[in-house]
Formats: sequence, structure tokens, C-alpha cells
Amino acid sequence: MNFWSQFWWVIFPYLMLATFVVGHIYRYNTDQYGWTAKSSEFLEKEKLKWGSILFHYGLLLVFGGHVVGLLVPKEWIAALGISDELYHTFAMFAGGTSGLITLTGLLILLFRRVNVKRVRVTSSISDFVIAGLLLIVVGLGVYNSLTFNFLSPASSDYRETIAPWLRGLIVFRPDASLMEGVPISRQLHTLAAFGILGIWPFTRLVHVWSVPYEYLQRSYIIYRSRRKKGHTDLRKAA
Repeated sequence: MNFWSQFWWVIFPYLMLATFVVGHIYRYNTDQYGWTAKSSEFLEKEKLKWGSILFHYGLLLVFGGHVVGLLVPKEWIAALGISDELYHTFAMFAGGTSGLITLTGLLILLFRRVNVKRVRVTSSISDFVIAGLLLIVVGLGVYNSLTFNFLSPASSDYRETIAPWLRGLIVFRPDASLMEGVPISRQLHTLAAFGILGIWPFTRLVHVWSVPYEYLQRSYIIYRSRRKKGHTDLRKAA
């Protein structure tokens, strides 16, 4: 096993995860006022609405699929009576559909950021970097889902390579050799995803953790008219 295999599949992932954790702590302690998505809704609303809805809902579906596909061992799925053919068929349609929804939303948001001048001039470099990485990750994810699950599911089953490698990474027992025979498109998809984790704390993505839970406990704001009941507006009466 050569150095680069160890670097990309052991050192790099842990480096990105460490940056993810330490970066968030640093950002929270030094830049709480900047801990925001910097909403640009007042600059342009229509494209933001549709792009945001498609991207966020699609991403939730994609995330759920990845949790099942990568963290649940293949043997557990088989124990439920789900064959490999049925699994790959479901992965192609469900994963491909959710990926296309996410990709469509992302393209709308990226088009908006590039073509709407008021949004473009208020965007930072990190906005374009994270958008580019997301486009790579989502685009390759859709390609991998449709290609390998439809054309040749048996030739590259990520549940026998990427999934055990990731689970080993989580328990601090990574096996880089599992990733050596993985198709390049899946390798790039994985590395780009870890790259996003590494720059996450320094971008607008930190707003994901800003859950407004205090609003659930806040009392309702009641608005009352200052005009007394039965009072006649003299202007209307005239």
C-alpha cells in the first residue's frame, strides 16, 4: 500500500473531520454575528424559493439514503429478505430521483447567484467555492447512482468497498485498501464530500446548526389596535 493511498483514504478524511470540529468551535467563539446564511431573499425571491425548496428537500432524501446505504451492513439488508437486485433497483430509482431533485435545486441556486447581478456582487468567494464543490458532489452522486445501479450493479457494489471503509473510519480502524479498486467517479465523489466538511465551518453552511428552538418556547406576540371600540374615524365620517 503506497503513501498516497494512505493519505487520501486515512489522513485526508481525518484531517477534514478535525477541521470540521475545530473550525466550528473557533467560528462560534470568534464570529457569532457572522453565524448566518446571509439571506438574499430581498435581492431576488422567485428563483431562491424554488431552488431552495428543491435543494433542501432533495438533500434530506439523499442524506437518508446515504445513512442506510453506507452505515447499515449489506448482510443486515439481506437478512430482511431484500435481494441485491431489489436493493439496486430501489437505489437507482429512489437515489437517482432524490439526486436529480437536489441537482435541479442546486443548479437553480447557482444560476441565480451567477446571473442575478445583485446576488452576484454580494456573494463571497467561499459562496462560489462551496457551490462548486456541492455541484461536483451532487453531480457525481447522480451519475454514480444511475450508472452503477442501472448498467452494472455487480461490477462496483459500494456496500463492499466504500461502506465498510467508512464504518472503519468511524471506529478508527480504516482500511485504505478497500478504496483502491473503487471507480474514480466514486472516489472523487467521496473526496469532494470530505472537502466540503473541511471548509464547512468557514462558509454560510454553518447556518445548518442554527435551529431556532427558542421560538418554540416564546409567548405569542399579540397586536391590539390603539383605537377604542366604537370609535368613529372622523376622516371617513366626513
